[in-house]
Amino acid sequence: MKFLISNDDGYFAPGIAALASTLARHGEVVVVAPERDRSGASNSLTLDRPLSVRQAGNGFFYVNGTPTDCVHLAVTGLLNFRPDIIFSGINHGANMGDDTIYSGTVAAATEGYLLGIPSVAVSLCGRSGDNFATAAHVVDELLERLCSRPFSRPTLLNVNIPDIPLDALQGSLVTRLGRRHHAEPVVQSVSPRGDKVYWVGTVGSAQDAGEGTDFYAVANHHASITPLMIDLTAYDQLDGIKSWLQP
Repeated sequence: MKFLISNDDGYFAPGIAALASTLARHGEVVVVAPERDRSGASNSLTLDRPLSVRQAGNGFFYVNGTPTDCVHLAVTGLLNFRPDIIFSGINHGANMGDDTIYSGTVAAATEGYLLGIPSVAVSLCGRSGDNFATAAHVVDELLERLCSRPFSRPTLLNVNIPDIPLDALQGSLVTRLGRRHHAEPVVQSVSPRGDKVYWVGTVGSAQDAGEGTDFYAVANHHASITPLMIDLTAYDQLDGIKSWLQP
């Protein structure tokens, strides 16, 4: 098999090295990732300047752009093959609930999906980052299932794994996205030059985190697997908006 790997933590991140090592046991791997941390970049494309591609000593390619840039560039021009599957990650930190809207990790996988390629975003949910091996094991199991029972059409999966030792993992659950409370307020500070500056506040706590959600699965030591879709149409509002527009 032929794999394309990207992420939003940058080509030097330990998670992308763990993912590349895991997938290399199953086929050909090419890594095309941002040159620096682009967490929170979402699905942005760089349109105001050209992009450059360089290769690191370990063979990974890095781009002075966003995660979406990396996948788009790789699939539409850089690679001389079409990947069978695209993996994004392994991200250091969760991408659950509302976080998926902002996530560069999910965005890289989304770009692959939009280009017609099965794509998987993988995140390790914890601050310590001690258990990338657990996340790699989950990737191994997913890949074996994808190979033996491939999807009939391109699919986008968002996978979150608790940052715990493998022997503590309670398997995987198919989940829906939960929801968070509103984000915490921005943090005001003063720069060394005396200018007023602001840090974006931390994410809010989980609000919709009941059984069946990604939050619930991870909190209970399961890997969460959520199929995602891109259609943002609010179908339940179509008739109401039509009536609202009537004279």
